[in-house]
Order: sequence, then structure tokens, then C-alpha cells
Amino acid sequence: MLICDSGMPIPADVEVVDLAFLPGIPGFAEVLDGILAEVVVEGAIAAEEVVGGNPECDALLDDRLPALTYVPHEELKLLAHAVKLVVRTGEATPYANVILRCGVAF
Repeated sequence: MLICDSGMPIPADVEVVDLAFLPGIPGFAEVLDGILAEVVVEGAIAAEEVVGGNPECDALLDDRLPALTYVPHEELKLLAHAVKLVVRTGEATPYANVILRCGVAF
């Protein structure tokens, strides 16, 4: 599953839940927390550019996803072609994207 900001390219032929209502609404943190309440995360991948380009998001990801792996942003966009679901938030800050490998919490 890809949880992404409103600027992330969305691959064709992928199920999309588009929550973007207005810039920043709903925010990435709000959507991530809601999803994490419902799934078990087995792995997570974010763009390494988030570290310098969006430190607040990086801290959020580091806090919520202790097994986080970083890859270059261009690689993250390529990996997004293999996801089964995209959840697009209204987040308007750069690099607020993460791919979750997850299962259901029961």
C-alpha cells in the first residue's frame, strides 16, 4: 500500500482511495495513523530525501515505523508500480510518502 502526498505520481491500473480534499486536508499523519490502527506493518519504505527535505515527516515515520527502509525517491516511484492500493492524502509537503507491506490485524 502506498500512502502518498497529493503530488506523488499514481501508477495506472492501481486501486486508489483519493482522500485529498483541500491542500493539507487530510494530512499525511492523520491518514497514516488511521491506517496503522487497522493493519499490521511487516515492512515500510520511504524516500531517503525525506530526511533532509521533510524532517517532520521523517520523524513521524521513524516514530511509527521502526523497521523503515530508505531508497532514493526515484526508486520509490518505481516501487509504487507494484502496490495493490494507493491512499492519496491532501498533504502538500514534499516526500510525505511511504509504501507499507502489511496484513490485517486479526
